[in-house]
Amino acid sequence: MQADLLQEARRQAEICNACRYCEGYCSVFPALHAERAFSDGDLTQLANLCHNCRGCYYACQYTAPHEFDLNLPRALAEVRQDSWEDFAFPRAGARAFQKSGVMIALATVLGFALMFWAARTLGSVGGEGFYAVLSHNAMVAIFLPAFVFPMLSIAISLRRYWRAVGAGPLRLAHLRTALVSAARMKNLSGGHGDGCNFEDEDRFSSARRLAHQAVMYGFLLCFASTSTATVMHYALAMPAPYPLWSLPKLLGLSGGVMMTLGCIEMIRLKRRADPALGAASALGGEIGFVGLLGFVGLSGLVLYALGQTALMPLLLALHLGAVLAFFLLTPFTKMAHGFYRLAALVVDAGR
Repeated sequence: MQADLLQEARRQAEICNACRYCEGYCSVFPALHAERAFSDGDLTQLANLCHNCRGCYYACQYTAPHEFDLNLPRALAEVRQDSWEDFAFPRAGARAFQKSGVMIALATVLGFALMFWAARTLGSVGGEGFYAVLSHNAMVAIFLPAFVFPMLSIAISLRRYWRAVGAGPLRLAHLRTALVSAARMKNLSGGHGDGCNFEDEDRFSSARRLAHQAVMYGFLLCFASTSTATVMHYALAMPAPYPLWSLPKLLGLSGGVMMTLGCIEMIRLKRRADPALGAASALGGEIGFVGLLGFVGLSGLVLYALGQTALMPLLLALHLGAVLAFFLLTPFTKMAHGFYRLAALVVDAGR
């Protein structure tokens, strides 16, 4: 990790530790105030606990033009971003995506879409619906490795993180506490529950927390839809296509709507926020990831709406290309931050 980023974060953390005005704002400050000195691992843990709500910055009396020039949200954001790149496996993928996230996401989606469009010539024999374009076995052969790779990559990354912050043995009670906190997005609600100042200094809003929840729960619903369809196909001998009122369709459509709207709102909020309070160099990567995830949801909804038209093969190629790009790029995008954040909450629960 870059020593200058850690040194600046250490300087600011030491001043905050002496001041303690923001003690009740979020999980960062009780953890920060529990230390007298800050190792590189301590700073990495604090950075991944921070949700960049920015409330502490707007409340701080030591921001510029004060000589202390505190900007803790930016300092922690830069350490956090650098830690994700350093822990990623392989590291080169994360660094490349943060520099050119939008272009990489776009090129990957289009490249995979063209691959699926070409593969339709190998389509199934006598398949129905989407399987008339690409067989079920072909989809499994393509997407199973694409799912296993990011899980393996993220597992390696989390192991590196766990060692770097000096975490102890994983305990179920700590994991349960962290999952409850993540499900509620507690640290995005502000120290007093009125929301955070992400959009505007004087405006407390829960919009960012709600957008994150829409994306998270929308994604989980879509994953549940795929999992349910897998069980129905293999265990119950009920292959797709499924009717509208089937469980896979209900889960997938509701999840797709939530995920799409949540991503649109997150992009809107990011464009309204002050870039000087975050890791400005990572903005392209963040927009690229959120846009890719939103396109996965949107393309799935459009595919369902127009699945009985002549556009279906083209829409299916685009959707599958987006899904495959999303899975393969997950370890290098901000999608990985959810795993790091959960790990940080587990470590904090054991503090």
